Amino acid sequence: MVKVLISDRMSPRAVSIFHDRGIEVDERYDLDPAELSAAISEYDGVAVRSSTKLMADILAKSDRLKVIG
Repeated sequence: MVKVLISDRMSPRAVSIFHDRGIEVDERYDLDPAELSAAISEYDGVAVRSSTKLMADILAKSDRLKVIG
């Protein structure tokens, strides 16, 4: 199953769009860079807004990540 991390607060409708498509969602807000770096390898995608900064060193931690939105 595809698994997405939502790391910034989004509308409930946005979350339901993922669920409607059979995508497993974890909503984990306010992760510091170390926490995000440790968690990112568990996900196929990451949904962000403006709070989460995905720097190159964080992205390098995941060979599973396919999409950032």
